Amino acid sequence: MPLLYLAMAQDGYLTEDGMAQVAALIGLTPAQVLSVASFYTMYKTEPVGRYLVSCCTSISCMLLGSDDVMRVLEEETGHDDPITIEHAECLGACGGAVAVQVNYELIEGITTDRARQLVQWLRKAQPEVVNTDEMQNLFGGRRSFEWAIADEEGAVGPVPAFGPLATTGRSGS
Repeated sequence: MPLLYLAMAQDGYLTEDGMAQVAALIGLTPAQVLSVASFYTMYKTEPVGRYLVSCCTSISCMLLGSDDVMRVLEEETGHDDPITIEHAECLGACGGAVAVQVNYELIEGITTDRARQLVQWLRKAQPEVVNTDEMQNLFGGRRSFEWAIADEEGAVGPVPAFGPLATTGRSGS
């Protein structure tokens, strides 16, 4: 599975060639690799925008308005937008619902107004790095719990931020 992230980081999404390379490296068929890639929603087999915005639509978030947040996100973006919107099953932040991620960086307690501001900010500021702490301060609300350690690094693209894959950066750098 980490090799799939590496292929995504290299190509922006999982291409047939990328999955074939992963299959060859680990001794599986491309069909077996595709079965894993297509099962898990965090693997993208189609191109996505520079910013992947995932809105949790599971029960806790839905009860606190994620359908409305999702509607606003979709209304604020277009077809040729650098922003791709997707619904996501549980993001693991039920206590801070509604939860949204940008390039897998979490924002908790987002409202429809803040969702609109988030899209406008992404489009206008076009940050090279999106960082959970920065976005939480700008657009978030109630958190599941107080975060103990500030994270100065964030994601540089629509794949999870992970140092060994060189998919991290520092805000403002």
